[in-house]
Amino acid sequence: MGEARRRSAKGSIPRENKKKVADSSQLSKWLPITERQRDQFFSITKTGAWIGIFVLILFWVVVRFIGPAAGWWVLSDM
Repeated sequence: MGEARRRSAKGSIPRENKKKVADSSQLSKWLPITERQRDQFFSITKTGAWIGIFVLILFWVVVRFIGPAAGWWVLSDM
């Protein structure tokens, strides 16, 4: 007697198929990256880009204004 027949004869509930359920689907079969991983990558790179922009502006302010005001160097265009 098979498992399904035995369960139905006993009046038990049928056993559910155990499928592996991912929390997000893959973008494609040949690329093992999920949509969640893609979104995390975009978030990290956007944050990194803004940090880079802030550091570049801070560096420019130091080179253009703070350094000459503190006497660390003299700008050649003045």
